[in-house]
Amino acid sequence: MTSGAVHLLVSPDAGRGRAADAVAAVRATISAQGCDVTEITGATAAESGQAAARAVDEGAERIVTVGGDGLVHLALQAVTETATILGVVPVGTGNDFAGALGLSSDPIEATRVALGPAVPTDALQVDDRWVASVATAGFSGDVNERANAMPFPRGPSRYTIATLLELPRLENRPVTLTVDGVTHEYQAAMLAFANTRDFGGGMQICPAADPVDGLVDVTVVAEIGRLELLRFFRLVFDGRHLTHPKVHTHQGAEITVDGDQLALWGDGEPLGSAPARCRAVAGALQLARPAR
Repeated sequence: MTSGAVHLLVSPDAGRGRAADAVAAVRATISAQGCDVTEITGATAAESGQAAARAVDEGAERIVTVGGDGLVHLALQAVTETATILGVVPVGTGNDFAGALGLSSDPIEATRVALGPAVPTDALQVDDRWVASVATAGFSGDVNERANAMPFPRGPSRYTIATLLELPRLENRPVTLTVDGVTHEYQAAMLAFANTRDFGGGMQICPAADPVDGLVDVTVVAEIGRLELLRFFRLVFDGRHLTHPKVHTHQGAEITVDGDQLALWGDGEPLGSAPARCRAVAGALQLARPAR
C-alpha cells in the first residue's frame, strides 16, 4: 500500500461527467488510507499531460487516473519506463483497458486497488507514442473518430451506434503488414494491434492478448462487405469472430503497417498515419492491479 502523496489526474468529461461525480469518493478513500492528495489535473488535456510528466520528473511515487481510456493513454506517455506507479479508476465510456484487466468499475474498490502494489505490465509503442490497450486502423479507427465526436449516448452503446453510422463508408484498403520480418498483403477493412483483448466498449478483438507476454496480438479483417461486417460485429463481444473466414491473426514482437491514407488510433486517441511501427515493450508500465 502506498504511503506518500498520490498525484490525482481527473478527466471531468469522462463518461459524460461520471469522473467528476466520482472524485469525492476517490479522495475520501485515498485520505482514509493515510495518503495525501496532490491534484495535477490541467485545464486541458495538454496541460494535464504536461503536469503528469512534470510530476514524474519530480519523483512522483504514484499517479491515479479518474477517467477513461483516453486519460490512461495520456498518463501512459508520462509514466511508461519510469518507476512511477499508475493506478486506474475507470469511469469513462468504454473502460476497455480496465475491463480487460479485471479492474473494478466501483470507484471506491478501484481506488483501493490503485493504491496497492504494482505489477510490471507491457505497453505498446507505436512510433513515439505509448498505447495501453489496442491500436487500430481502418474502419475501427473511423468508428473511434465518430464516437469521440458524439455527445450522446453515454456508455459503450456509443461505439455500437457509431459503427452503424460509419458502416455505409466501409472500404477495404490495400495494406502491407510485416510481423517479425514476415510480410503479408491484405485488402483490409480494419486492423487491431493489441496489448490487451478489448476495444470499442468491450469487444474482444484479440481475446488471447496477454499484457505480460512481450508480444503484440494482431487481428485483420479483410475483403469483407457491409452486411457481412455487421453480422461479424455481433461475434466480437465474446471472441467468436476468430473463426470467421475473413479474419486473420498474427502475433509478434514487432509489427510494421503501411497503407495509403491509413490513420491509426490508440486507446481511442489519434496516433498519426501509416507507415508505423508497433512493438511490445515488456514490463514497461508499473500498474497497480491484482496479481494473477
